[in-house]
Amino acid sequence: MKKYILFGLLVFGVVNSYAQKSGTQPNIVLLFVDDYGWADIGYRNSSFETPNLDQLKKESLDFQRAYIPTPTCSPSRLSLLTGKEAVRLQMVRHIALDPKNPDAKYAMWKTDPVQMPSLNYLPLDETTYAEKIKEYGYYNHFIGKWHLGHTGRYPIDQGFDSEFGVTDAGHPKSYYYPFFKPSEDPKGFMKGFKKGDYLTDVLTDGAVDFISGYNKKQPFMLTFWYYSVHGPSVGRKDLLKKYQDRGITGKYADHHAMVEAMDESVGRVRKALKEKGIEDNTVIILLSDQGGAYTNAPLRGGKKGGDTLAEGGARVPFMIKYPGITKANTESFVPVQSIDVFPTVVEIASGKKYKNKNIQGVSLMPLLKGESIKDRNLFGFRSYEDQYTSIIRGDWKIIKYHSGKYQMYNVKTDPSELHDLIGTGLKMEKKLKRDLAKWEKKAVPAFGLYQLKE
Repeated sequence: MKKYILFGLLVFGVVNSYAQKSGTQPNIVLLFVDDYGWADIGYRNSSFETPNLDQLKKESLDFQRAYIPTPTCSPSRLSLLTGKEAVRLQMVRHIALDPKNPDAKYAMWKTDPVQMPSLNYLPLDETTYAEKIKEYGYYNHFIGKWHLGHTGRYPIDQGFDSEFGVTDAGHPKSYYYPFFKPSEDPKGFMKGFKKGDYLTDVLTDGAVDFISGYNKKQPFMLTFWYYSVHGPSVGRKDLLKKYQDRGITGKYADHHAMVEAMDESVGRVRKALKEKGIEDNTVIILLSDQGGAYTNAPLRGGKKGGDTLAEGGARVPFMIKYPGITKANTESFVPVQSIDVFPTVVEIASGKKYKNKNIQGVSLMPLLKGESIKDRNLFGFRSYEDQYTSIIRGDWKIIKYHSGKYQMYNVKTDPSELHDLIGTGLKMEKKLKRDLAKWEKKAVPAFGLYQLKE
């Protein structure tokens, strides 16, 4: 038996080595922006200047209907990393570490109407995309916001080979140095920086340095999770003045400046790939972790306010550029979710069709190639307010509340969700309610401590 295993490993090594040398294994750059609203991009809203994102859209497949299963900081990261709906792993809110008990498994939320416990860290035994693609020879580098656990549960403990900018914090106290409280920075990331340094620029410097200095023979995946444009809204001063001069007031001006600084970062990363001579063999994936904290018009709802499962809170920007595979300046209106990134990345890395019954995501490679995927239900979950589950199938969507209320929309004809179709006699209403109830019984009661209200 050992001989067969050894032979298999040798064959894998030969095939993998050939794939790297022949250039069939592309590098992968994943840019994950925090609280970046679907409409906060130049080609959708001209008040924002995002020339680099607008250009990336022209070169990519742009998913017009991409969603986050649990549109909240930590759960969105768990889903992206594992391909799983976060509710199934018992993480339904952002982690809330207790300094007196940092290893506490669960945290509660005082205003949660059903007092559901939420997991305080990503379990180390969960398989991340970094761990999976390492099997295919990839080097994994992580930059930025983690928010999935404290020291001992950092990216380097979950399959990443190196990390930069990682702290215990879910957001900085300021985007100008000093960025974090000393207690939030146990590994001393802030050392070496000075007054006047801007966090987005510092992290981007790290990304550019990694790309330009990379000298390993194996392909790499760069995972860059921005702290921006999460609050506090502190725009870079030169950009802030520009928007203030245009008459944009208050923190919304800061938000515009932060979006443009993030856009500059995207441009600098792409420039580094070009100067390294690897842009034609690098996949770029860009998406957000949830809807924005400001207006998400024309979409309804957002990060806060009890309407996060509406389109403005759950729908996010999502683009993929895969040289030689995706057709430039194309759009897909197929509903997809961030859980699909895991199997897509693994298929890109392995060059083989990827299926895994232990995850809920599906590979988007058929869509990247201009083909189709099977129709399916996409589920949403929220654990802060009355609004708590949703289901999407094709053009149709239902949102359910703890109080017993339902809402139903055709989000193709009514993306602003202004016309509630519940009770109008549509057959789809019965089907979606039935499918949602089945999913709840399977996914939500995994908590044990929580009894789903009928």
